[in-house]
Amino acid sequence: MKNEAIFSPHGRNYPRSIKEFDEWFVTERDCIEYLAHIRWPDGFRCPMCGEAKSCRTGRGTFKCNACQRQTSPTAGTIFQGTRKPLRMWFQAMWYVTNSKRGLSALELQRIMGLGSYQTAWSWLHKMRRAMVRPGMDKLTGVVEVDETYVGGTEHGVIGRETEKKSLVAIAAEVRGKAIGRIRMHRIPDISSESLVYFVKNVVDEGSVVRTDGLTNYRKISEHGYIHHPTVISASGIPAHLVLPRTHRVASLLGRWCLGTHQGAIRDAHLDYYLDEFTFRFNRRSSKSIGLLFFRLIEQSVKTSSSPYKSLVGGKRHYTI
Repeated sequence: MKNEAIFSPHGRNYPRSIKEFDEWFVTERDCIEYLAHIRWPDGFRCPMCGEAKSCRTGRGTFKCNACQRQTSPTAGTIFQGTRKPLRMWFQAMWYVTNSKRGLSALELQRIMGLGSYQTAWSWLHKMRRAMVRPGMDKLTGVVEVDETYVGGTEHGVIGRETEKKSLVAIAAEVRGKAIGRIRMHRIPDISSESLVYFVKNVVDEGSVVRTDGLTNYRKISEHGYIHHPTVISASGIPAHLVLPRTHRVASLLGRWCLGTHQGAIRDAHLDYYLDEFTFRFNRRSSKSIGLLFFRLIEQSVKTSSSPYKSLVGGKRHYTI
């Protein structure tokens, strides 16, 4: 690799511009070395026997000196089994993370010159599965929680009634007048069990949880939270002022779904689109475009590959 700084504990782990990107990743071997460095920052260890001593083969794999097992840097990652050059993946990830509103599969296919829409679609979905870090920190402090619906316009239904739309729970940290981090998940209904389960999964115990006056939120206080409900009809305050942050997030989500994806998001895949929106929103103030690229690569080596069949039918199961 041209820039050896990434191997230094004090060096940058990412290029800062498209110019540096082209300088860092000239060849396929550059990309393999970069991926190996991110996957094993303290040096390679054999996943079979734990041996640290190894040699490199001509194909770029690590051959364990003890058990002779060969391990590719792409094995067990979203890149496993890909037929496209790793450099193309890196380019696609750079474009995806540096696009303010994200890319649709058609846009990615056009930008990358991919011959198949299916390839572009599957690449994006594999990236989305890597965008939310496993075991991520829960929201803390004061947190607003509300629900919204994602989907097209329905006639003849009011309030929380719906026949076709997907129900999404939103949690947003209160940071003064601003919005801190957010979390979102599709939920099956607005039952007490579903809402409490969502809060327990995304908000740290001891936090203050602000909600509207829906009675199904009442049990939140039984699980270590300080619950501050506001009955909107009794308060005389508009809903968007009672919970301004979750309403703002819901509005931005709706615009993103319609603008970037033309509303063509199937319920089976909605959670992964929510993951992408959350990834972008929580890093909206990042001053380095290369850092987002690095974070996605970093999480990609911790995310296993998903075959196309599992992506197509990959609805995330919601269990209580």
